[in-house]
Amino acid sequence: MPPNPKLGLIAGNGKFPFLVLDAARAQGFDVVVAAIREETFPEIEKRGAASVHWLSLGELSKLIETFQREGVRRAIMAGQVKHKQIFSSIKPDWRLAKLLLSLGTRNTDSLLGAVAKVLSDEGIVLENSTTLLEPLLAKPGTLTSRGPSDEERKNITYGRAVARHLAQYDIGQTVVVAESACVAVEAMEGTDATIERAGKLMTSLDGNASTLSRALTVVKIAKPNQDMRFDVPVIGVKTIDVMRSAGATCLAVDAGKCLLLDGAAVPQAADGVGISIVAD
Repeated sequence: MPPNPKLGLIAGNGKFPFLVLDAARAQGFDVVVAAIREETFPEIEKRGAASVHWLSLGELSKLIETFQREGVRRAIMAGQVKHKQIFSSIKPDWRLAKLLLSLGTRNTDSLLGAVAKVLSDEGIVLENSTTLLEPLLAKPGTLTSRGPSDEERKNITYGRAVARHLAQYDIGQTVVVAESACVAVEAMEGTDATIERAGKLMTSLDGNASTLSRALTVVKIAKPNQDMRFDVPVIGVKTIDVMRSAGATCLAVDAGKCLLLDGAAVPQAADGVGISIVAD
């Protein structure tokens, strides 16, 4: 990222925006935060940003005007915005309404890509969301003390094939597999809800005849042409907690494209409950 005294941060929910804010400040940036009222944690106010501006999800014009008034020319988008929020709960301003009407497909990539284009046209360049967080990207190989078993490896191979087909259509990044059978596929509900749903489905089989192992493998991938400016795959300690509750024993992610929000604490948490993590 070229030197620039000011950096805009479009903040969704979760820890991701806080990591970007801390890293940007450590590198000498004055960070101007555009906090999404429906998503951003209020603690962002106390993190040392140069300024924090609250706006609703549909206020694209206000976002642009805020950054231009603050002299922001480069920005990073970080943090989850729930897909169902994007397409059901927002009240778009005229600029966003016009953009939505222009979309050929109403998925996350097309919408956020269009938003990035509008920002660029207004002199605001959207940077890769992991630009300041390269050390937190998953390194290739087994990240935990236990590697995948043969059965888990089979699940990973099958799960990756399924997930890559789905990712072409921007449906979701996660599939959950048991004995090479697809148990759950992510759509608008998000990764954690997908894993929880898979766990409930397996629990519902208890007491019934079933050929499926109860041990689940979670496969989370980047899209075939992942735009690193937004919707980057992330996992954290919370992911491990959700997997443990659901009965999942293995997690596969894409090396170099999946962000470990809690750094080394993620594989440490997995080791504590016997979950294997591998990045290919």
